[in-house]
Amino acid sequence: MRTVALAVTEGMLHFELSVAYEVFGSDLTHLVDPWYDFAVHGPGAVRVGRFRLEPDHGLDRLPYADTVIVPGWADVDVAPPAELVDAVRAAHEAGARVASLCTGAFVLAAAGLLDGRRATTHWAHTQVLAARHPRVEVDPDVLYVDNGTVLTSAGKAAAMDLCLHLVRLDHGSAVANTVARRLVVPPHRAGGQAQFVTAPVPAQDDHPLTALLPWAVERLDRPLTVEDLARRARMSSRNLGRHFRAATGTTPLQWLLTQRIRRAQELLEATDDSVEAIATATGMGTATTLRRHFNRTVGVPPDTYRRTFRARSRPDESVLDSLTPPGA
Repeated sequence: MRTVALAVTEGMLHFELSVAYEVFGSDLTHLVDPWYDFAVHGPGAVRVGRFRLEPDHGLDRLPYADTVIVPGWADVDVAPPAELVDAVRAAHEAGARVASLCTGAFVLAAAGLLDGRRATTHWAHTQVLAARHPRVEVDPDVLYVDNGTVLTSAGKAAAMDLCLHLVRLDHGSAVANTVARRLVVPPHRAGGQAQFVTAPVPAQDDHPLTALLPWAVERLDRPLTVEDLARRARMSSRNLGRHFRAATGTTPLQWLLTQRIRRAQELLEATDDSVEAIATATGMGTATTLRRHFNRTVGVPPDTYRRTFRARSRPDESVLDSLTPPGA
């Protein structure tokens, strides 16, 4: 997935466009060389908000890209331009991976790419998307949906989540986490997380979970319990649960399981450790337990995940070795 094309026309939302540009268009060859070959594709000079944008290529060149990003569409009451819809459809038919950010899902739906697929968009527009495109299975409660070659995200911050998810698919979790740290955003929010929760890593220095979450991540190889976390945070288990729900949208145990799975993915990508050793390192106890939770969460067994990841073009191992694990 070397080349990334940002498809733009009049009426795009500038925030989502900027998110894609920041992630894929920045020079990050110090992490992976080569980084993405990024270009803006459009029918000509377009106005995005108050900005005038001069594309690098026409929409007719979209089918030559490996990945096509469609930013948010400002006015969902107006049908997206036919030339944009046709170009996105042609790119997907040519084998491109197509991802929409926020209301860019309306462009993918108009192109027929979401028919029979689960998809999402900004929560304020999910009912409109479902009514206009009844063949689309609209999920209003998630941050993003990955259908393999077709991906959709909810609004604003979820656009960043999906872009980082794409980086992770292409270059691994260590690189994606480093990009996230550079942008000062959470390193990972699962696509299935609800749209109506705050950031999973509290920003306030005095928040009761600010010190607790990094402490727990450093001890994933241990059999931590809710009582252990509550004792460390100096609060009751019930109070801890309330703070976790407010900050992460989930329970302490589910959060711990998610972190263990994330660490297992990193070890599967970057080491040759056995599944048994990874189960011990992530606090899963046994390979059987790891395989059960990993398969249920990721969708494939650990061994299959490792083979699939290593079949892709991987960054230089010296780069991976130089990266520190995520703090949360």
